[in-house]
Amino acid sequence: MSWLRIRELVRKEFIQLFRDRKNRPLLVIAPLVQLIVFGYVVTTDVRDIRVGLFDQSRTPESRRLIDAIDGNKTFRISHTVNHAVDLDRLLLKRRVNMGISIPPDFSSKIRRRDTADIQILVDGSMSNMAAVRISYTVALLERFNSQMLKELYRRRIDYGEIDGRIRTWYNPNLDSQYFYVPGIVAFLVMLLSLLFTSMAIVREKEAGTMEQLIVTPLRPLELILGKTIPFIIIAQGQMILVIAFAIFWFEIPMVGNALLLLAATCIFLLSTLGIGLFISTISQTQQQAMMTNFFFILPFFMLSGFVFPIANMPTVIQWLTYLNPLQYFLVIIRGIFLKGTGFDILWPQFSGLMVLGVIVFCGALNRFRKRLD
Repeated sequence: MSWLRIRELVRKEFIQLFRDRKNRPLLVIAPLVQLIVFGYVVTTDVRDIRVGLFDQSRTPESRRLIDAIDGNKTFRISHTVNHAVDLDRLLLKRRVNMGISIPPDFSSKIRRRDTADIQILVDGSMSNMAAVRISYTVALLERFNSQMLKELYRRRIDYGEIDGRIRTWYNPNLDSQYFYVPGIVAFLVMLLSLLFTSMAIVREKEAGTMEQLIVTPLRPLELILGKTIPFIIIAQGQMILVIAFAIFWFEIPMVGNALLLLAATCIFLLSTLGIGLFISTISQTQQQAMMTNFFFILPFFMLSGFVFPIANMPTVIQWLTYLNPLQYFLVIIRGIFLKGTGFDILWPQFSGLMVLGVIVFCGALNRFRKRLD
């Protein structure tokens, strides 16, 4: 194997890649734009719950409850109605996320020290968001109840209770961006490396220069290394760029070792570049390569644990996730970013990435050698 031939092929790839002006913004600007857009869009935080209110009591007690709801920064009473059907119509048109109906006997029940009921209607078309809104509402009502009990029973009531002192590690404010932004970084690296690598061989076929490369003294391994090394360098540069942006723009703390993360990226690229090379060997045009990419990208995304917990998936699907390199890399990047986890903890994920990377890359090399015969 001649490193001189590999070096010249790498130089040729960089010249060909940056000569096209359309590729320049894709290499630098596109990852940053995607990180900004996905970083703000992909979130499960509920910050503004629009509430429709139907107050049939109109008493000081109901007014206090309304003030407690409206005074919370998460809730916003956007509509006040005079009929129950209007509340249903607001939910149907999605003008409110939640409807609260206070019955006429709300105040009288509280003064008799009975349990007072209120009706809470939640838009369940988005079940995850509805569950979060319900939990926020329950927490607000519990605080309101404790204040009312202190006023109704002015004497101190002592009884056995469990006082849970909760401390959240690694993400004290439970900000979903801490969870999603590192995952977006991993997904972008996979997406761009797959796309560019799958186009590398196909571009030579369409340009009619593949035959010229075949008759050169380049061996199959040298040709593959010359085609993949530029994208390894570019992917590492993009990784450093988007990590810096995640730290300084989104203020995501990185408490782990950056060099360990870059090493994990190199191992992760073995799998993505190998899949990209495999796609390029079975595709005759860039359009075919692009369509084949989506066949891999969507399952990788869905089965990675990026959004949906793997533990909630059926057992058969959970076994399939072990074939997904993105699943291992997400655990690594989130562990290094948020927990400061080292290799002594993450070695199973590193091992899984290495095994998958070697198998996929060797398979792509074998496939490519057959095409050269």
